[in-house]
Amino acid sequence: MKIPYSQLLKFIPSAPSMNEISEKLFQLGHEHEINDGIFDMEFTPNRGDCLSLDGLLRDLMVFYDINQNNPIYTKQIDKFEFDFLNEENNACPYISFLKINIDNNIKEYSGALKEYFDDLNIKKNNFFTDISNFILYETGQPTHCYDANKIDSPLKLKFIEGDHIFETLLDKEITLTDKNLAFVSNNEVVNLAGIMGGKSSACSNDTRSVLIECAFFNPEDIIGKALKYALTSDAAHKYERGVDPLCHEKVLRRFIKIIEEHTNILSINICQFKYKNFEKVKFKSDFKKANDILGIKISKEEYQDYISRLGFHFEDDYIVCPSYRSDIKNMNDIAEEIARVVGYNNIRSEPLTIPLISSTLGSSISFENKLKDTLIGNGFYEVINNPFGKGIDLSIKVDNPLDSNREYLRTDLKNSLLNNLLYNERRQKLSVKLFEFSDIYWLSEGNIQKKRSLGIICSGIVGKNYLDFSRKIDSNYLYRLLDDFLPKNDNKVTTISRENIQTKKQDEIVYLEIEINQLLNNESLEKIKHKEKNIIFKKYIPISEFPFSSRDLSFSIDDPSKYYDLQKFVLGFKNKLLKEVFVFDFYKDEKNEVIKLGFRFIFQSSLSTVTEDQVNEVMNKIISHCLAIDSVNIPGLKNLKY
Repeated sequence: MKIPYSQLLKFIPSAPSMNEISEKLFQLGHEHEINDGIFDMEFTPNRGDCLSLDGLLRDLMVFYDINQNNPIYTKQIDKFEFDFLNEENNACPYISFLKINIDNNIKEYSGALKEYFDDLNIKKNNFFTDISNFILYETGQPTHCYDANKIDSPLKLKFIEGDHIFETLLDKEITLTDKNLAFVSNNEVVNLAGIMGGKSSACSNDTRSVLIECAFFNPEDIIGKALKYALTSDAAHKYERGVDPLCHEKVLRRFIKIIEEHTNILSINICQFKYKNFEKVKFKSDFKKANDILGIKISKEEYQDYISRLGFHFEDDYIVCPSYRSDIKNMNDIAEEIARVVGYNNIRSEPLTIPLISSTLGSSISFENKLKDTLIGNGFYEVINNPFGKGIDLSIKVDNPLDSNREYLRTDLKNSLLNNLLYNERRQKLSVKLFEFSDIYWLSEGNIQKKRSLGIICSGIVGKNYLDFSRKIDSNYLYRLLDDFLPKNDNKVTTISRENIQTKKQDEIVYLEIEINQLLNNESLEKIKHKEKNIIFKKYIPISEFPFSSRDLSFSIDDPSKYYDLQKFVLGFKNKLLKEVFVFDFYKDEKNEVIKLGFRFIFQSSLSTVTEDQVNEVMNKIISHCLAIDSVNIPGLKNLKY
């Protein structure tokens, strides 16, 4: 988000320098760059309240006396009956409509509206849309303007399902799929709620009668829609992070004031819908706890002053959060607010004491490491997944999640590992072998329970070598691999059905999840001491989004002594497009002293899809060198297109 320094300065009488404001913004945790007198801001996802000029000034109020009283329309506004049907009260609990008629004389932009376009060099659209964009910039509250003459009653807000053609006001035609929250008029989608309006009801330079919508949408019903349909939407960016549900009256009166400054208003009417009472967030104020959390010693007066300047107020012994601060839930959040004001650099550091690992825990770590070595030595890869996800009845809910889809601590590893496996399968991996060690948590009779678990998931071919290439992973494979670890008569290895999974693969998915304590015993440790292998740890390389291309070559070697020369060259051949080479077939004809050897070559690029010509060029180099080795030939070479 871009905020000109000059526009901040209008509201700060002390006139701090640009560098001083920059330092204060960094102290508050607001990353930014400065270009030509404009702050280019980056806010964390939980600070949607700062995505506006007003929001940034609210945060700076802790350091400066700020005059933030923008003029609003103060006269009485008559109500009107609007034929609106909200079928999704939970998705949209608060919504207002303002209907305004103006005359034909619209003045040139002046005042704050003119400064907005001039300072940010923004392209103008039409009168009402321009004011809507300005209001969004100034207040952080999206509004949407319909040409009132293009809206047929009733206007409905509902979830639509299936495929619907929708032409946006930017002349982009998209197909809405699955489930979407939308405004519908006369069976036509006129607005993808919280994202973008439609062309059929859009305002133009000729619009003189406007219907202005100001709403609060549940962020969970907006998240991801703009990305899904490739729509650039400032409104969606703000709705996804949460807007102030109680700002409608002030925002609409500010909207009217800007209109009034530029034209004659013939009539104004308002219609407001409130489907539930706003529940303000408040919790017990604990001055001592805030100091203890941060390891500081500020006075109670300083503590109360900081909190009040940030927009919070006190009711008896409780802190009451302003409606625009949906990210604040408890005293931990308040302590973080105080830390931003004090400045993290001004909080004295303390040495951290790390307790010695107990012998029991040391044995557990040693066992895990040895088990990791065994799995990695058999072609498995370790993954580390996000410990949060969707919850079940026994899940522990996080007080202040950054993502509404990850509000709970996971109670098992299965879903995470299954997603990992499917991600790799979609990228054409022939064999997927993954494991994860993690602590998991759940509630039992109101108490938090914890255990450390191992999850293993695998599917596809057993291995990329001539012995395992034609063998498929099944339950017996995992039992044989973990024979030294699993308790006898264990039946924890299961298969995951592909019936309800979006995948074209048919290979069996084998899964094991087991508590580490059920594996840990001295007998297991002694057994695996004699099975350790030389493990080669590989640095992580991002998986290419582009498809791979494979080629197979089968060689016939008349002189067995040349087998090693051929294998050394092929397996050691390097090319930026050649990602993998392995032997998938081996046969020795003892009678005729001939060796048959099959190699598979995997080509892939991280920049683009590899072409036939690129692959053939590399294969020709490989073939030419191999055929130069005495007694090596490629049966059927004349039929190959290299």
